[in-house]
Amino acid sequence: MARATPALLQVHVSVFLFGLSGLFGKFLVLPATVIVLGRTGFAALALGVVLALGRRSARLSAVKDWLGMALLGALLAFHWVSFFYSIQLATVAVGLLTFSSFPVFVTLLEPLLFKTPWRWRDGAIAALVVLGVALVIPEYRLGSATTLGAIWGLLSGLSFALLQLLNKGYRQRYSAVAIAFYQNLFAWLSLLVVTPLAGLALTTSEVGLLLVLGVLCTALAHTLFIESLAVLRTQTASVISALEPVYGIALAALLLEEVPTLRTLVGGAMVLGTTVWASLPESSSRELG
Repeated sequence: MARATPALLQVHVSVFLFGLSGLFGKFLVLPATVIVLGRTGFAALALGVVLALGRRSARLSAVKDWLGMALLGALLAFHWVSFFYSIQLATVAVGLLTFSSFPVFVTLLEPLLFKTPWRWRDGAIAALVVLGVALVIPEYRLGSATTLGAIWGLLSGLSFALLQLLNKGYRQRYSAVAIAFYQNLFAWLSLLVVTPLAGLALTTSEVGLLLVLGVLCTALAHTLFIESLAVLRTQTASVISALEPVYGIALAALLLEEVPTLRTLVGGAMVLGTTVWASLPESSSRELG
């Protein structure tokens, strides 16, 4: 129990920082690609320092691993760009809650990608999340910024689910910090190619915010979360992760005066509740039912 208490604190701090990161889509009046370029660049630098100081082996052993990391880095870049674009179009609450559907995408995609058996609860989980997201979205006009923001949030959740599933093979051979380092590095490189930087002049304040986003809300949060897994069960950490939008929405209400509607809160509660259910092993679900 003595070891579990600091680990629980670590995972809550990391999830709080992940929730805080959503607010930077409002703090920074910059294109989403520029925000993610700064985030991944500073994160890769900080994670590289962590690897160097810890003297952890981070060398990729095969050419196919370099190609795989490059592709997953590009997918990570798309995930974060779509996440911040969602928040910029809509609100922090809509962006975080629609992104929080990613465990459900994992539940639905895993049988397709890895030929695992389809279970009855997979369909029930998908239906509940669809209903929850329908409540989160206040209007259904395709041209509405909020509706488009929700769509981009769902794309962010889908891309993150794919990232988690495709990372499975690498986790058996490389440390999570090394994987995060390479994928942030390749995300930065992929965005560097497509982001127009000509004429872009960042203020000292903007650079400082990007530094906080990359180092504290990405590199430090990721490291704390991984270290907590050495003590906590993965299931426990996954359930605590569902607090990310709760922290983010509370901070947005406090710092940005973005107070979600009752309908959004009800839909969000349904999405988060279903997410926790999806994170539980099926045996636990039977016990609870």
